[in-house]
Amino acid sequence: MNTKYIDLVNQTFDFPQSEFNLKQKTLEFHDVSLMQLVEHYGAPLKFTYLPQISNNINRAKQWFFEAIEKHNYKGKYNYCYCTKSSHFKHVLDEALKNNIHIETSSAFDIDIVESLKSEGKITNETFVISNGFKRAQYITNIARLINNGHKNAIPIIDNYEEIDLLSTEIKGAYNIGIRIASEEEPKFEFYTSRLGIGYKNIVPFYKNQIQNNSKVELKMLHFFINTGIRDNAYYWNELTKCLKVYTSLKKICPSLDSLNIGGGFPIKNSLAFDFDYAYMVDEIVGQIKLVCEEEGVDVPNIFTEFGSFTVGESGGAIYEVLYQKQQNDREKWNMINSSFITTLPDAWAINKRFIMLPINRWNDSYERVLLGGLTCDSDDYYNSEQHMNAIYLPKYNKEKPLYIGFFNTGAYQENIGGYGGLQHCLIPAPKHILIDRDNNGNITTKLFSEQQKSEDLLKILGYEDKNKKEKSLAISINNNN
Repeated sequence: MNTKYIDLVNQTFDFPQSEFNLKQKTLEFHDVSLMQLVEHYGAPLKFTYLPQISNNINRAKQWFFEAIEKHNYKGKYNYCYCTKSSHFKHVLDEALKNNIHIETSSAFDIDIVESLKSEGKITNETFVISNGFKRAQYITNIARLINNGHKNAIPIIDNYEEIDLLSTEIKGAYNIGIRIASEEEPKFEFYTSRLGIGYKNIVPFYKNQIQNNSKVELKMLHFFINTGIRDNAYYWNELTKCLKVYTSLKKICPSLDSLNIGGGFPIKNSLAFDFDYAYMVDEIVGQIKLVCEEEGVDVPNIFTEFGSFTVGESGGAIYEVLYQKQQNDREKWNMINSSFITTLPDAWAINKRFIMLPINRWNDSYERVLLGGLTCDSDDYYNSEQHMNAIYLPKYNKEKPLYIGFFNTGAYQENIGGYGGLQHCLIPAPKHILIDRDNNGNITTKLFSEQQKSEDLLKILGYEDKNKKEKSLAISINNNN
């Protein structure tokens, strides 16, 4: 009789998979022993497997290379990384090993770009695509970057005032793009994206503000939809409308030579995940070429902005099951030694699915459970609503510790969770481990950050050390005198 957890997985999914394998009865992730990681660093912990960042970048580049070659496509392909997915230096350092470009979304992003430039990891040849609604500091920082000679900095115009604001601070001529305000999927509460300029208004906007403006040259049309790149009627319909705008604009704007199709490649959220990336890229490149040929215009250079796809599959989190609570006849709650709200906020906020697997005890019998976090919030849980199916784990045994891992968590979770700051119920952020490979392919690990301590949180809250308070008070009194 098949009663072991490993039997359940084998009869439900194709296993092992490229990144998941069992060795000595415990789970490995890209040949990294996760139990050894736990034994050395403890749990809870988060980790980033850096080589997966480069791996996904080069997978996407290969798909586009093959599609461009197949269709005899005359434009170039440029891969951009969306910094908002994860701003960490170790992420940018790894991504920039692969001759890519950068997409920014706020003022401080430009400071990161300038820091990377000072280290030689970005040059003036690197495209810096600046999206988002631009407040004064963002405008100033973009202008500084361009004024300092970054010729491939392209601010993407989001509203009708931004050209005037940029022109006031930028010395000389500069390049721009225009973002299309795409129509949202019918199930959304709103009809049109708040970002960009409407389809019907783009050509008139070009004629009114750009065509006779000697300081500004339009180089790029930017297209992005919130649901990402999917093989459905909605995506293909929006792409077709975008291409009609591009070809109409190209006929009156010779400088327009690039189409940014944004991002939104899905990442693996289940062992049953199936998405034909190569097919989608092939279809997109083919559609762009077909429409441009029909309209008699040159095909554009293609830009993509992949954030989650770049970094998402590099991340993971490991927790220990502390205790099991039998709340009624049907519900068994496995309590983890951390919080889902604070460490995986997307699971709580948007019911995002992640791959969840036990790290050890795969040869034990299994049971159906719910997973609960440590906060006193009723929403601090992970169940079949977030998970693709009911959650099964090796049976709880007080004498046999159980560790569980959540995988492909590398995008957005630290940014949304407020990394380094206060957490709900003052649950400390777990330690963070960087996993890499040396030149010989050997696995290396490094502690990036320790688990938060009480003094870290108390300092944020204003509970300073008594001696520091007294010293501060003395200085204040002396100044008053």
